[in-house]
Amino acid sequence: MDKKFLATAFTLTGSIIGAGFLGIPYVVAQSGFAIGVFWIIFLGIIITYLLLCASEVTLRTKKDHQLVGLAQKYLGKKGKWAMLCVAIFGIYSALLAYLIGEGQSLAMLFTNSTTHAGGFVLVFWIALTLLLREGLRTLKKVETYGVIVVIIVFISITFKLLPQINIQNLTTIHYANFFTPFGVILFALIGFSAIPELRMIAKGQEKIVKNAVILGATIPILAYLLFAAVFVGVLGTNVPQVATLGLGNLVILLGVFTMFTSYFVLSFALLDLFRLDLKFKKRESYALVTIIPLLLYLFLDRFGQLNFIQVLGIGGTISGGLTAMLILLIAKKAKEKGERKPEFSIPVNWPIIIVVAIIFLLGLFTQLF
Repeated sequence: MDKKFLATAFTLTGSIIGAGFLGIPYVVAQSGFAIGVFWIIFLGIIITYLLLCASEVTLRTKKDHQLVGLAQKYLGKKGKWAMLCVAIFGIYSALLAYLIGEGQSLAMLFTNSTTHAGGFVLVFWIALTLLLREGLRTLKKVETYGVIVVIIVFISITFKLLPQINIQNLTTIHYANFFTPFGVILFALIGFSAIPELRMIAKGQEKIVKNAVILGATIPILAYLLFAAVFVGVLGTNVPQVATLGLGNLVILLGVFTMFTSYFVLSFALLDLFRLDLKFKKRESYALVTIIPLLLYLFLDRFGQLNFIQVLGIGGTISGGLTAMLILLIAKKAKEKGERKPEFSIPVNWPIIIVVAIIFLLGLFTQLF
């Protein structure tokens, strides 16, 4: 299979699979496995559709832009600032979640306790800050090989745990918690910020983008279904908020790799947002991308508010839902004002926009109230 195709697909997969991956078993256990399966597949289909819409927009546009730049081009200044606020909130929420999860995972891996998670967060942050300086070439290597490692480790874990699954844990349903998984699963499926990067990686072979997006989005959906089945099947309602902390070092290693790859991709996307769309200088952009997540972590830690599941749920419903709406509006406008003929076209109309808006508004309401 073509290396550029795999690099494109795995970049998307790597940006999707992250901290939300580790929160899924916990919320699925609260609602029941059948309800969790419904939300993973249902939201997975919607997000894949939205990713294809966003990809079409990049292919209709000659110059490279992050989502903020595309919003300004097709929706004007109001669209730009709306996307800017949503994108910054969403990416920083994700980076904060990754710091929380990575600190706990590394601490458990090396000390068998989460007591010293803060120290490991600092080590992780320094390592990723240095890697970010290496640029797009490193991004390709990190994503391609990082996702391969994740898949290999995940398959090994699955076969090891399958005999321990208790079927009764998978048949219990809690209808009162029907909407509980919504925010975390939505967070776990979001990969919008990586779409402009895919166009850059596939440059010269833009025809591969559609299938690469479909493959890149499908891998996480299948992985989440299997991941939830294994962890809920084995642990039932005893799944911890960071699922991989409950089943030994090999499982913890899976979480370490997934958060590592996703943190890097999102940091790179945010760096481009500041440099390409807001015209910040390189040094200023680098400082904003690297320092703010650590400051957020330290601030919440000071007040004892480092709740992994809450960060996932709020980040997923607010940033994911609002970004989805903006992407649909951008895609509709790009069909009228696009600068080049795209390699594929996805239908976008007002009935679709209204239905998707209702779904995400309902999810936001249930998350907040």
